[in-house]
Amino acid sequence: MFDPISSPTTAVAANREPQFVHGEQVGAAERKIEEYARTHGGRRPNILVVLMDDVGWGDFGCYGGGIAVGAPTPNIDRLARTGLQLTSCYSEPSCTPSRATLMTGRVPMRHGLQRPPMYGDQGGLQGEITVAQLLSDAGYVTQCVGKWHMGENRDSQPQHVGFDDFYGFLSVSDMYTEWRDPYFFPEVVYSQARTEWIQNQPFSKCFVHATRGGDVEEVEEVTIPALTLLDEKWAQYSVDFIRTMAAVDQPWFLYHNTRGAHFDNYPSEQWVGASPAKHPYKDTILELDDIVGRLIRTLEETGQLEHTLVWVSSDNGPEMETWPDAAYTPFRCAKGSTWEGGVRVPSIFSWPGMIDAARSSDGLFTFSDFLPTMLSLARALDRVPTDRFIDGIDQTSFLLAPDGLSNRKHQYYWLGQMFSALRVGEYKYMLASISDDDTDVLNPGGFTGRSQKYPYGRLYNLYLDPKETRSYLIRKLAYLDAIQRGIREHVTTFRDYPPKLVIGLNV
Repeated sequence: MFDPISSPTTAVAANREPQFVHGEQVGAAERKIEEYARTHGGRRPNILVVLMDDVGWGDFGCYGGGIAVGAPTPNIDRLARTGLQLTSCYSEPSCTPSRATLMTGRVPMRHGLQRPPMYGDQGGLQGEITVAQLLSDAGYVTQCVGKWHMGENRDSQPQHVGFDDFYGFLSVSDMYTEWRDPYFFPEVVYSQARTEWIQNQPFSKCFVHATRGGDVEEVEEVTIPALTLLDEKWAQYSVDFIRTMAAVDQPWFLYHNTRGAHFDNYPSEQWVGASPAKHPYKDTILELDDIVGRLIRTLEETGQLEHTLVWVSSDNGPEMETWPDAAYTPFRCAKGSTWEGGVRVPSIFSWPGMIDAARSSDGLFTFSDFLPTMLSLARALDRVPTDRFIDGIDQTSFLLAPDGLSNRKHQYYWLGQMFSALRVGEYKYMLASISDDDTDVLNPGGFTGRSQKYPYGRLYNLYLDPKETRSYLIRKLAYLDAIQRGIREHVTTFRDYPPKLVIGLNV
């Protein structure tokens, strides 16, 4: 009988994370894919990713939020009812590491982006192989819309790492606006010298457009009034792309990244005060839900819904240091940390007729799993790179098989260059973390605490103690050897595949 702790994994390749192999489920998934291809003339699925910014695990109604927290999400809730809702999907502690892990199938210690680049920081995704490039090589049309934040330098921009077209901004919401807002930065807004000083810093201040191999062209400077309209403009761009692709005999990958709900939120006039909470963050959640609904309706109207795998998620936990302009999570701490609140994110997969409706699972899925899973669905798994370590696992059978089980045994938590924790089954063994008590931070966020290491480690049962308040180690020592073996096997992969540091974190 399968058990996530005691059952062994199977080696895939020297440069790949070992995984569970559920033979019957693999067979069921393969039969589904073969039948789909046979029925639809060899067609491969389109892939639509809607990645939100700083949206918490508990914000959507289907996760216990929605109307209960002042922001109903009927479209996202409806999408969850059509597919698979995951309760243990893991990002990285902040946006850039998460996005780069999604793109590369590699943890931040390998792709090197261990924190977000800000205000002209050098370095980015250059030198990495992305899922966009691999899908493009396999015949997919690739489109990136919205937030990028994986490097502003030319070689790291979307159009140079696999995307045919990019329409969005290269950095992050607050970097464009915080210094323009007199509430947050009066000493800059009311000082001509300081305003000019920031304006002359070497970072992009516009949202841009680019096509494969070309340079970015500035579309509009991201002032606060311009920012209020970005999600609408980006949504319309993606809607137009979906409509265009309905007449194209090629599969496509649309990577749609919202501006919301990253602080600071300035809803457009249509959404101001629209939520029951009457708060900018909650108003923004309504707009994001509406965007998901519009994208799904466009797929349906153009006859592409049954041919499109949709994934909706968030790039990390809530940014609580800007509360109340912040998301909701029932877990401990928030963005910037490796406590569950920092890295456990909402995740909904839908593909009508292929992913069974109304499923939910607590099986492990990480952002690194996206690359091999999508290549498998695109029948291009042989394109997974062999010259570098790939941390992602092919989760095709998890998604497609009836009551599919996750193929992942371990979730690894990294805080910059510090190995923080390992999860297996319901247990999380923590060696290091960032503090979140009120002697260090004003709000329970993960950026302003101090790093702390535990000499004996801490063991949390996430089913009994999702807030991670009571270490269980002294009564569960029987698990210790197996857990430590999992850590050793992961860490020793860096001996043959050395870590990379592009943008680091001081911990």
